[in-house]
Amino acid sequence: MATIKGRIRAISISAKKGMKKTNVPEAGVKIDFGIVGDAHGGNWHRQISLLAIESIDKMVAMGAKVSPGDFAENITTEGIELPKLPIGSRLKIGCGIELEVTQIGKECHSRCEIFKQVGDCIMPREGIFAKVIKAGTIKNGDSIEAMPTSVMHKDNVTKKSGNCKWV
Repeated sequence: MATIKGRIRAISISAKKGMKKTNVPEAGVKIDFGIVGDAHGGNWHRQISLLAIESIDKMVAMGAKVSPGDFAENITTEGIELPKLPIGSRLKIGCGIELEVTQIGKECHSRCEIFKQVGDCIMPREGIFAKVIKAGTIKNGDSIEAMPTSVMHKDNVTKKSGNCKWV
């Protein structure tokens, strides 16, 4: 897999499960948890959920009145075909946050409000889930790169890029 680059369009959190997520300009990302302040955080394989703006745009074209965060995703991306990433893929965000893709799609147990609007919902097919490998702070507009796993597993290497430094 070649490196694929995109950017973060939105970061969304909610204090309780089952609530619509609120967009925030930045958030802390913690190992063995996910996004600080989000109810879905915890030490499990679905610490952070991601959905592409391109997927949201498909739902808008179908007539859904939706925007980033409405699908309960934590991170809305642009420029990366998330559901095509293999499980185990690594995502590098900003200046060193690293996530590992753990699940593609999810089972929809009940028809959500979006499904009721247009008879479909994209999150069960095109949303992905990840666990945190390296912590940090994520900001709207940060770069996101899908990296070949061989690149992300090099230990004890320090690399600089722009204002970023990661080990």
